[in-house]
Order: sequence, then C-alpha cells, then structure tokens
Amino acid sequence: MASMLKEERLDYILKKLQTDQKVLQTELSTDLQVSEDTVRRDLEALAQSGQLIKVRGGAIPHSPNPYSFKERVERHAADKQLMARKALTLLHDGQTVLMDGGTSTLALVKLLPPQLRLTIITNSVPIVTQLIEHPTIEVIFTGGRIGKNSQTATGMDTIRAMQKIRADLAFVGICSLHPEAGVTGLDLEEADVKSVMIEAANKIVALATSDKMDTAEPFKVCEITGIDVIVTDKPQLPLFKPYQDLGIQVI
Repeated sequence: MASMLKEERLDYILKKLQTDQKVLQTELSTDLQVSEDTVRRDLEALAQSGQLIKVRGGAIPHSPNPYSFKERVERHAADKQLMARKALTLLHDGQTVLMDGGTSTLALVKLLPPQLRLTIITNSVPIVTQLIEHPTIEVIFTGGRIGKNSQTATGMDTIRAMQKIRADLAFVGICSLHPEAGVTGLDLEEADVKSVMIEAANKIVALATSDKMDTAEPFKVCEITGIDVIVTDKPQLPLFKPYQDLGIQVI
C-alpha cells in the first residue's frame, strides 16, 4: 500500500471497523505501513470526534442507538419480544425485582401475566404507567429528575432510593457490552443509576440485542463480570463465546 494521507488512513480505519467490528493497532500499522504511534494518534482523533471507542490495543464501534425513546421502542421490536419471553422464565411469585428504563425491560413488563405477584422497583415512567393497572404487582417508583429522552428518573434522589434496596433480580437494559470495556452507556447519570442498581441486586440480567455486543460508549456502568445472565435475540452467535467463557449465562 502506498503512503496514505491522514484523511485516507482515517477513512480506511472506519471502513475496516464497519466490516470487522474491531480494529487492532498492530494490524493497522502493517496495513497502513505506518508506525503504531501514528495509528494510536489516528485512533485518538477518531475517538475524540465520536466515531469509535478506543480499547486496549485497538478500537471498537459505538452501539447503534437512536436517540428518542419512541425510536428505541420500535427498533428490533420482534427481537425484544423474543428476549422478553425468555426473561419472563426468570420471574416467579414473591420476588423483589429492579427494572431500569430500557425499552427491552418495557417489553418484558408488557408480558407479565395478571396473576404474577412481584414487587417491582423502577426509575422508568413508561414501566410505572404500564404496571399501574396490574392487579397483583406492587410498584415502587424511585423518583428523581425525569429525562425527556430516556423517560427515566436519574440523579441523587434516584440513587439514594436504589441504595436502600436489596432485590432478588435486576433487569438492566444495556446500551453496550464488551468483554474488556465492560458495560457502558451514552449518558453519565443513567450509567450511575445502572451501576447502583447492579450493586443492589443478587442477580443481574442484561437484556441486549446482539447488535449491542462488542461495542462501547463513554460512561462505565460495571465490569463485564458484574453481569450474571445475558438475555439476547441470537445466543447461538460465536460473538457470545467470550462472555460464556467468563461464566456468564447466555440465553
């Protein structure tokens, strides 16, 4: 490959990232015939412009996230229904369950049978609205400042409420999962709430469509080993093996 201009190198990196879902500094150095320091600077420039996430030895893509709640509800609706049916098998009478404000958790809540007896604690306005008429579920809303896009409560009031809880299960809608980068999100306050929620439950269930896997966002929720179960749409895909090797159940 002839010597490339910086703009050409950046374009090459982004196209390779789109194809392979990851890039490695060593391989890029060889492909582009430049030093690893040059590659590192190129990756840093792309990270600063929000086009990828740097990880040790290379980079991975951002999660494909539409911004509005309505868009997220409609995205992968059939896959979320499938995941919700799987997640439903983890629930039984008498549990105390934390649910965050993801659209996958909302899909699960819509499937809860009328005779199921649970206590559900959530920071999600749509989930509260969905459950308010349920005959046998006690609903606790954590309160806090409501984000218009996420339709969830965040902030110190929400966190303090979560810190007083010891739940059997937490169902967490996940923005991005990666074996090295861990669980990450787009919003700092939402990531903080998810972190506290994960600390407040005995078992953590991540609801994540397969396109969220091996991606990352700027704000850390927890290490990947903080997750006990991944409920997903295509558990047979090879990309789930590293998670299974870490002891995480994938269903």
